[in-house]
Amino acid sequence: MFTGLIEEIGDVRHAGRDGDGYTISIAADAALDGLKVGDSMAVDGACLTVTGSDAASFTVGLAPETLSRTNLGELRSGDAVQLERALLPTTRLGGHYVQGHVDGTGTIRNIRPDKDALWLTIAAPKSLMQYIVAKGYIAIDGASLTVVNVGPDWFDVTIVAYSRTKLALPKKSVGKHVNLETDILAKYVEKLLAPAMRSEPAAICAPFLITRGAH
Repeated sequence: MFTGLIEEIGDVRHAGRDGDGYTISIAADAALDGLKVGDSMAVDGACLTVTGSDAASFTVGLAPETLSRTNLGELRSGDAVQLERALLPTTRLGGHYVQGHVDGTGTIRNIRPDKDALWLTIAAPKSLMQYIVAKGYIAIDGASLTVVNVGPDWFDVTIVAYSRTKLALPKKSVGKHVNLETDILAKYVEKLLAPAMRSEPAAICAPFLITRGAH
């Protein structure tokens, strides 16, 4: 579990095939504190298991599912990535509950400065847009951000001045892919309500109709 508050910007040392697998080695500093093999690390929002580390870097392995769901397969040596270690029970939750389970990727459609802030417009698959609402949470490359406006196949966020200096996200250009994780609560609600919506729509609507009629 993560908070969506990025701890550090890491630098990719190596990314590519390693035998039958795929590995990424990342140079870091603060994120290495207390890090052990087997720990979880969010790399651009994807929860990955640390498979090796030294004094200046760590290595993670990517499964085929991770490569198909995220933008991590596009990383090359020298690229910047956003890092966050898994939270502790004593961690202050300043962002929101982020699982590190990327739902899919979006594409940066527009970047617009607004004084010292920055607006990002992200095009997203319609399969994800149903879970994205104005003033709701979204994790973009692992960073917890607030959705401002929503369209049929896009949404936008604003990044404040402080965050612009602490994130790699504002340095990406139009057309680049970003990892998206929507709010897990919306998906649970949808799953719980789906059977009732299919079989008993009248029973769900009736209380609202009666209440409105009474007034």
